[in-house]
Amino acid sequence: MLAVVQRVSFARCVVEDKEVAQIKKGIVALLAIGKKDELKDAAWMARKMVNLRIFEDQNGKMNLSLIDVRGEILVVPQFTLYGDCRKGYRPNFSLVANPEKANELFCKVLSLLEEYPVRVKRGVFGAKMRVEITNEGPVTIIISSDKGKNMG
Repeated sequence: MLAVVQRVSFARCVVEDKEVAQIKKGIVALLAIGKKDELKDAAWMARKMVNLRIFEDQNGKMNLSLIDVRGEILVVPQFTLYGDCRKGYRPNFSLVANPEKANELFCKVLSLLEEYPVRVKRGVFGAKMRVEITNEGPVTIIISSDKGKNMG
């Protein structure tokens, strides 16, 4: 599983000119599900996202988590994170899970996030979305549940 996590002061997701989700202070997580991902990856990813210490404490150090700041999280399905661009110019998506598996694990991450004391919002799986993000910092972190990828 791959995620690009951004600390935000505002974000919203729009589908067909209709707002489907909005958050204020919190995190936007663009989430991709890979072919090899399992339930354990979903649990790991949910736990990692809510506990990442990317919010500033009273001393200006990134020392507080989403839970600590009582923030919100907007999770957006983003299969294109697995686009392999090493060869040629057209991304190869051979590492992406099939839609059924991806949707199942995407929903699992969301249900696990809802077990934490944070407000959870979501993008629409399979939809063409417009995501508006006001990144604070900016703070952007790449997280991978794959032990072979050294990104978090």
